[in-house]
Amino acid sequence: MNSSDKATPVAVKICGLKDPGAIAAAVAGGARYVGFNFFPPSPRAVTPAKAAALAASVPGSVKKVGLFVDPDDALLTTVLAQVPLDMIQLHGAESPDRVARIKTLTGLAVLKAIRVANAGDLDGATAFDGVADMLLFDAKAPKTMADALPGGNGLVFDWNLLTHRKWQQPWMLAGGLNAENVAQAIAIAGARAVDVSSGVERAPGEKDPAAIKAFLDAVKAL
Repeated sequence: MNSSDKATPVAVKICGLKDPGAIAAAVAGGARYVGFNFFPPSPRAVTPAKAAALAASVPGSVKKVGLFVDPDDALLTTVLAQVPLDMIQLHGAESPDRVARIKTLTGLAVLKAIRVANAGDLDGATAFDGVADMLLFDAKAPKTMADALPGGNGLVFDWNLLTHRKWQQPWMLAGGLNAENVAQAIAIAGARAVDVSSGVERAPGEKDPAAIKAFLDAVKAL
């Protein structure tokens, strides 16, 4: 199935996909990116073999993104030997130098996540100008949050922080998005791309195809 004719006006990434039904819903609904999670503590994590099987059903018009948290070279090499990814998402404490080295190692574009709680967190994003191919702004979990993950915690940050901010590369908005709030988030932040994971789940790590469709329909309605 080719999703290019149904693509949403704002690019959508559905992350943390683990089953064929969720993949089918994302592709049919016009998602431009699908994400596979390679961070084992996450309930959304998949093995390289599982990701490879899922990736086989993704059309070339949809970019396959691999999410990693402070990966070493061996992990990246192992995953890429099995999974034909189009982009690497780095969701840890990777430095600009490490991002550059991962780009060289993999030959792929890199999406660097920036965790945001206040305006000062955004200032650090400029260090990745000219290094990362795309930025992703996600909510930073408070230190008091038990069992917090690097992302996918369902938390929202103040979208007004992004209003009128500009970077050299394109960026995505993430953090607590769902079908009910995504239109408002896009309007306030000025996002041209959004990323959702927990907001389209019925339980942690269990995607709901109906929720995926509803999210993509909400973006299409813009």
